[in-house]
Amino acid sequence: MSASPRPVIVVDKISKWYGSVVAVNEVSLTIEPGVTGLLGPNGAGKTTLLKMIEGLAAPSDGAVTIFGETPRNNPDLFRRVGVMSEHEAVYGFQTGRQFLEFSATLHGAPDVGAASARAIERVGLADAQHRPLGTYSRGMRQRMRLAAAIVHEPQAIILDEPLNGTDPRQRLEFHDLMRQLADEGRTILISSHILEEVETLADRILLMVSGKLAASGNYRAIRAKLDEQPYSVRIVASDPRRIAAALIELESIESVTLGSANDVMVLSSNVAALQRSIARLARDRGIRLERVEPMDDSLESVFSYIVES
Repeated sequence: MSASPRPVIVVDKISKWYGSVVAVNEVSLTIEPGVTGLLGPNGAGKTTLLKMIEGLAAPSDGAVTIFGETPRNNPDLFRRVGVMSEHEAVYGFQTGRQFLEFSATLHGAPDVGAASARAIERVGLADAQHRPLGTYSRGMRQRMRLAAAIVHEPQAIILDEPLNGTDPRQRLEFHDLMRQLADEGRTILISSHILEEVETLADRILLMVSGKLAASGNYRAIRAKLDEQPYSVRIVASDPRRIAAALIELESIESVTLGSANDVMVLSSNVAALQRSIARLARDRGIRLERVEPMDDSLESVFSYIVES
């Protein structure tokens, strides 16, 4: 049996606070070659954690290393690391090619022209490389920013919300490129607040909630744990008592509570099965459905379940 790859990024009990606000609270994790997804609702502390990993912010406590080196005030290290921040920072008057060559120069690429051409080709923007960035769609700018993050062929790549503004086709192309880079032995850390964005991409998932690491590991194992949570669903119908009586017989229903405004609150272990069954139940009994509304469809509620359990 082969040994596990040596971790490239090591985070050891790292914390960051601003006055009385704790943004990241004693997080420890390791990241190995391949694709790792950093997930969590907005405000979970993902971006703060990434800034400390990137060396852009100093930890209040704890330590972080990349390739065994401290990233803070270590410009030589970042010739081996590529970073794409969440917020756009491009000059609209620059062409895509100029933007890439500037990034390649900053990162010390030995052949700026060749490196820029190669990165532009990888993100599929060769035809648009001589246009000003101000004429690009947001999805195109995201792809060019990604090219800037990989132009110097880094061995570690850190991407914060890279799929913002991209369309479904661009997301598929992004997934293909990430898998190619991972297959080349690179270490890729992708932050997102949307679970489904990294479902088919990440080898490993890190879940953050309220500044803490809530769970980590294989995606399927975490997803199975998430799916164990009963979900709350609100149903508004013309005859709430009759629909409640019908629903309680379903295997996927754990509890049914009558509300005060023609609504029924249902706790279901399988919302998809409930949604498939409820229309048939209502039709067979002559009940008019007005609304079927999942109440726990946010990452905040799902991740809170993991923390509490």
